[in-house]
Amino acid sequence: MDSGQKRLQELGYKQELKRSLSVVSNFALSFAIISILTGVTTTYNTGLTYGGPVSIVYGWIIVSFFTMCIALSMAEICSAYPTSGGLYFWSYSLAGPKWGPFASWITGWFNIFGQWATTTSANFSMAILVQVIILLATGGRDGGYYASKYVVIGFHGIFLLMHGLINNLEIKWVSRLGTLAVIWNCIGVFLITILVLAVAPERRSAKFVFSYFYKDNGSGIGSSLYVFVVGLLMSQYSLIGYDASAHMSEETKSADKNGAYGIVSAVGISVVIGAIYLLGITFIITDVDHVLSLDNDARGYAVAQAFYDAFKMRYGSGGGGIVCLAIVAVAVFLCCMSCVTSNSRMAYAFSRDGAVPLSRLWHKVNKRDIPSNAVWLAVVVSFCMALPYLGSSVAFQAMVSIATIGSCISYALPILFRVTIARNSFVPGPFHLGKFLGLVTGWISVVWVALITVLFCLPIVYPVTSKSFNYTPVAVGGVFTFTMTYWLLSARYWFQGPVSNLGSSPLY
Repeated sequence: MDSGQKRLQELGYKQELKRSLSVVSNFALSFAIISILTGVTTTYNTGLTYGGPVSIVYGWIIVSFFTMCIALSMAEICSAYPTSGGLYFWSYSLAGPKWGPFASWITGWFNIFGQWATTTSANFSMAILVQVIILLATGGRDGGYYASKYVVIGFHGIFLLMHGLINNLEIKWVSRLGTLAVIWNCIGVFLITILVLAVAPERRSAKFVFSYFYKDNGSGIGSSLYVFVVGLLMSQYSLIGYDASAHMSEETKSADKNGAYGIVSAVGISVVIGAIYLLGITFIITDVDHVLSLDNDARGYAVAQAFYDAFKMRYGSGGGGIVCLAIVAVAVFLCCMSCVTSNSRMAYAFSRDGAVPLSRLWHKVNKRDIPSNAVWLAVVVSFCMALPYLGSSVAFQAMVSIATIGSCISYALPILFRVTIARNSFVPGPFHLGKFLGLVTGWISVVWVALITVLFCLPIVYPVTSKSFNYTPVAVGGVFTFTMTYWLLSARYWFQGPVSNLGSSPLY
């Protein structure tokens, strides 16, 4: 029995999943979900539209600092409580006997909704990317095939089915694909960055990249600060998902140490890799209006158009740009696979404690020690969450918003309890920041999440119409309303927080 399994038993749980992941494998799954090639490529339009290079470069620096504070705070708590339940178990443990069940309930539901939305948005991003790749490969605006929204939803469903099948294999195969995702993202970022910079016949100056502010985006927003703030969504969305290291704790050797290392290293390396990739793309954007135009070859997909133009202007063919996009597509596929893995472990743990309807079904583990039903739950829910796209194209933006804000709220809640209720009673694990630094990073994290939750709910286009309405507050409010209504009408009478499977309550 290693230290992680011993600590799990102390918290009230017997070992049910196969504990075979190393610190590298644990890190790899979080890194694969963050997936710089996925996050940056699919949301670069947002950063470029709202502020351009200034929002992209300086927004990345700002968001990276605050994200690292959150990661450090989460890592410290993960070291003390290495369970698959992750954040909701932390909230229960830190909020005390009186508030523990409610804190656990609201954290768990925000986390699981955030994960479902992350899986949906990442997988749907791949469907859109494949749509654009096919369009460019068949001629672009000059007669190329542009898949309908029904075909895109079909792509989305096929990819989810593939992720579900992969996640029903033994965990060692998922681990190997997670390691491949690390290698693919790192090599892919460097390869694409070097290629496009070497091939592009024209490159922007450093002055443009570090000082040009793009404000003429037709959004109707007059304030430069407001525009900059909206542009931060690109960076914040690109740096979520690192809670996967916590959800894989019960399958990680010495998880009381390695889970924490997985969180911090995944964020730290992603920050560096992301900065390189962002600078490489931004240096080849010679005409902002052109790459954002819906009339270009990529139908307004900025990164795709920039890659395509770089090779076409040099060689007369954009084939090399399509190859670069194919490299990105593989990274997105591996990201989505890891999203389903993390999502299923959260559903497994939350169901183990009876919080999800039909909990007995989602908590079952098959003969390969995989929570198979929880895997298919993630697949089905993620497919359904994309269906609103058939009625409105703003659905994807809503998914990005739920994924970003929902996940960040679930990250911040246990940190809030750590720096308030459990300020003097928290007993750290092997990874700790010390009393003073732990409180400082904790408060910084909580304030930042509160700030972006408000900012990302603001309108992004004026005047506000049904087509331009920012559905973020509706989506986040819907999650909150569901969680509170369920609690008040039912769960408060029976949900007592995490339930030991060793015959006694894990903490109280």
